[in-house]
Amino acid sequence: MPHFLFEIGFEEMPARFLAGLTEEARALFSEELAQVKLGSDAVAAFATPRRLVVSIPELAEASPREEEVVTGPPERVGFDASGNPTPAASGFAKGQGKDVADVFVMETEKGRYLALRKTVGGETAMNLLPGICQDVVKKLSFPKRMRWGSREFAFGRPVHWFLALLDDAVVPFRLDDIASGRETRGHRIMGPGPFSIATAKDYFAVIRDQGKVILDAREREGMVRSQAEKLAAEAGGTAVINPTLLMEVTGLTEHPVVVLGRFDPKFLDVPREVLITSMESHQKSFAVQDGKGGLLPVFLTTLGLMPADLELVRRGWQRVLTARLEDARFFWEADLGTDIETWQKKLESVVFLAGLGSMRDKARRLERLCGVVAELSGKPEIMLEASQAGGLSKVDLVSTMVGEFAELQGIMGGIYVRRKGQSETVSRAVGEQYLPAGPDSPVPATLAGAILSVADKADTLAGCFGNDMAPTGAADPYALRRAALGICRIVIEHGLRFDLMELLQAAIDGYGDLKFKVDRTHLLAKLLDFFGQRLRAYFTGRGFDTLVVEAAVGASFTDIAALAERVAALAAFAATPDFGQAVLTFKRAANIIRKQGVGAGVPLSGAIKPELLEEQAEKDLAAACEAVFPRYDALFHAGDYAAVLDVLYELRPTVDAFFDNVMVMCDAMDVRLNRLNLLKALVDRLGRVADFAALQV
Repeated sequence: MPHFLFEIGFEEMPARFLAGLTEEARALFSEELAQVKLGSDAVAAFATPRRLVVSIPELAEASPREEEVVTGPPERVGFDASGNPTPAASGFAKGQGKDVADVFVMETEKGRYLALRKTVGGETAMNLLPGICQDVVKKLSFPKRMRWGSREFAFGRPVHWFLALLDDAVVPFRLDDIASGRETRGHRIMGPGPFSIATAKDYFAVIRDQGKVILDAREREGMVRSQAEKLAAEAGGTAVINPTLLMEVTGLTEHPVVVLGRFDPKFLDVPREVLITSMESHQKSFAVQDGKGGLLPVFLTTLGLMPADLELVRRGWQRVLTARLEDARFFWEADLGTDIETWQKKLESVVFLAGLGSMRDKARRLERLCGVVAELSGKPEIMLEASQAGGLSKVDLVSTMVGEFAELQGIMGGIYVRRKGQSETVSRAVGEQYLPAGPDSPVPATLAGAILSVADKADTLAGCFGNDMAPTGAADPYALRRAALGICRIVIEHGLRFDLMELLQAAIDGYGDLKFKVDRTHLLAKLLDFFGQRLRAYFTGRGFDTLVVEAAVGASFTDIAALAERVAALAAFAATPDFGQAVLTFKRAANIIRKQGVGAGVPLSGAIKPELLEEQAEKDLAAACEAVFPRYDALFHAGDYAAVLDVLYELRPTVDAFFDNVMVMCDAMDVRLNRLNLLKALVDRLGRVADFAALQV
């Protein structure tokens, strides 16, 4: 089977494009080949800053020839009364490349229709591949596309060549003025080329040995990691390898070479976080730490080639990084000389959001709200320090360090307030206030940090919703979905038990007499609905069945930690063998109360009058409820939801017998109400765990 190789050569592509580009190219070729029945299980794709390569070592030489029957118009339309073919029949045959004499009538489920037998497939790979290559190039997507010169097709960066080979033959196609061929180019400096590739299988040896290009991103990443670890060990430490930076530098080079540089030990007086940020964000370099976690005065940077004068290059990197570290050291010393009161005063002139006051106003709200969250959570021992953290949480926004390194906000705040006399608890809380930063980011590790983060996000949500800045569609400029999800994750992972409604109301109240654009009577309802949507997305995203999540959220979601436990218990309940029958039983009870309770004439209280129990089945159910409900209530309040659902299983046979033998909607009104109240008492307890009406079996 022939080997197909395709390469697009372009100007340097941003590193963040490459991973998606590689996977998309592989998927597009797989789809296009499957459509023409040239499918192959071995479609591999590789990307470097200057090229995208697709390799298919075993491709069918031609698509299989198959006979298929094509149906056309109905018989009554294709032939006239005399049996002669009509223009419709002639057109059908011509459209299929056949003579009208080849048309026959076929019986189908819809009646008698004209049909033709035709042979499809049998096209060679060489004839099919040019169109596939063109389609793939045009379909590749980019965060940003461009056109250049007089060319019509858009791409992520200017394209310079196409290499397309099927074994030793060029697959001919053209896009604008670029024609495919057998030439490639190597590393810009170490092996520029061009190189003529004789056969597809020769490509990999030529591009590696002569072109000095490492195609596989995983191999380049391994080279960076291994070289960095070796050099760090020689310096007496270990490399601090940030996975995001590792992926980025892998995407910036075709032939990575890691170099160790040094800087003056005096810079080690600057906090570790600042030094690492300066190295990673500005110089794309890795730090090196000793066995105790302290930084060493060395760094590791990744070059894209082996330079002729390594020492000259090393000195250049050291000079540039030293300038950055001098800046960081200046900011650090300047900030240490500024008192917190000065920063707090400056916060008065920093706007939080239009119409929602200053950052100083927000800090005052957080000081109060942190105390409320601690109290609601039953954590009075942390109230004072959490409130202190809230009041100090935004001071670093006006520091010179955060002005230069915005990504260090919160982190520097924690460092500064500790240096200025605050407790470890307060400083760690300030440092953790922006966590989690995303769905995969950790939540605050400390209780005080969790409380401050919840308060900060709740305050932002209340203010934005109050000023009619809620997310619309895909637009979420203030990251409010992330804020709500962050609160949910913190509450669940820390096991905080409070009423979400009380938290949101406290956040709304924190704005005092500020006039919102949204009426305050509707604001809380809007926020609760928003949280309900986020909780549904959170649990379904974690793999729970949609109906299970709907049933659990439908019962109640204001105690988020309890909701998480109920979802897990309900998911286990749904996996039991007779789950379907149990659901039908409890849904029937819930549906009767929902439909008939309104028309009962009086409110249903769930109170049962024993003297009105007539049938043995209803007496049995009343007795079972009387025996089980106290245990049910105790288990529910203890949060043992799996045991609660086990109790429901105990009741089910009695409930089934009740429905089999008792007419709920009997003529005697007092007996009917008593039976409805019996079901009401049961349904009220069912509804605490799940909305069984939302479950479908």
